[in-house]
Amino acid sequence: MDATFSPEDDEFRMEVRKFLRDATPPELKYKVDNAISMHREDVLTWHRVLYKKGWVAPNWPEEHGGPGWTLNQKYIFDEELGLAGAPRLITFGINMCGPVLIGFGTEEQKKRFLPPMLSSEHVWCQGYSEPEAGSDLASLRTTAVRDGDEWVINGSKTWTTKAHWADWCFLLARTSDAGRKQEGITFILVDLKTPGIEMQPIVLMDGLHETNMVFYTDVRVPVENTIGEIDKGWSIGKYLLAHERMSGGSLGTHKTLLRQLKEIATQDERSNGHPLAEDPDFARKIAEVDIKLRTLEAFNLRVIDKNTSKGALGSQSLGVEANVFKVRNSEIQQRLTELKSKAIGYYGMPYVLSALNDGWNESPIGAEYANGCTPAYLHFRKLSIYSGSNEIQHNIIAKAELGL
Repeated sequence: MDATFSPEDDEFRMEVRKFLRDATPPELKYKVDNAISMHREDVLTWHRVLYKKGWVAPNWPEEHGGPGWTLNQKYIFDEELGLAGAPRLITFGINMCGPVLIGFGTEEQKKRFLPPMLSSEHVWCQGYSEPEAGSDLASLRTTAVRDGDEWVINGSKTWTTKAHWADWCFLLARTSDAGRKQEGITFILVDLKTPGIEMQPIVLMDGLHETNMVFYTDVRVPVENTIGEIDKGWSIGKYLLAHERMSGGSLGTHKTLLRQLKEIATQDERSNGHPLAEDPDFARKIAEVDIKLRTLEAFNLRVIDKNTSKGALGSQSLGVEANVFKVRNSEIQQRLTELKSKAIGYYGMPYVLSALNDGWNESPIGAEYANGCTPAYLHFRKLSIYSGSNEIQHNIIAKAELGL
């Protein structure tokens, strides 16, 4: 796949690799390697490291604090983050709301919201899904009724990831019942300190608190916090979802997980007295996911080439490519965590939640990374559901490419 990259790109890769090796705090690298949960301050510490370097917002233009990278450089940077096992940022501000503000916000909104988002002073979350509006997001029922210069918001949002860490939320609310259900939806920014907001934790299958129910009762928000046109938020929401589905587009995290899986199968775990890699059935399963990963990488690099030739800036120019990536990317991650669980076997069973939160206070049974294997397998069952379920993605792809 290296044919896509120039000698200058290769030099940039080496620069990124050296920076990540030298700048990643050892205690955070240890947590990533051993699947110990990151706390809010852990993630913000890493955010500040990248912010100081000027690399925290690869998809932002230079005039707003971005590094001014090419599509190739953005891809390389994201891939190297995964290969290095660097901590992952809270993406809702930098990768989602930030591009929306840059593309649709007023100059005053950009000046107000982008700098604290960039510096990590403000942490953001996303208010899209509702109890009766998940993949069919246009069925949302949270309302925003105008009262003078304020919106009065009532309703609830579910699966709101990291809301308990966040300072602000961007949400979609219904502001009109006229027309098709995709019409009459508005994109609004909400300060989570506003009276009338209540959060309740949702503990997932892995035993961790990542998502929340968020209830809005007569929450008053200035109309000036509206992004884009009133009643025209659906197009903005779709624009944002392209960024979410495509993410960085690169596959460094998957490559790292595949490398770990091959190491486990070759050296550690045994089947009938022989390494798992010598078991024909297991070797075939590893080869299958390896081929799918390489194929997806080729697809991504083709998309980069096409968008580079058009002078495009990123996922805002993508159509169905983001949907294709989301489907296959989620399938590969789920398959890798499944195979890793099978490879580790019974060492993955003594899942100790306190060790996942805080680390071990004595020697673990088996390899230390095994403690995170079962919860990772459980956690990533969500990948084929969030950001529009894979079934919905298939429908979108069929309509766009086949006219069905």
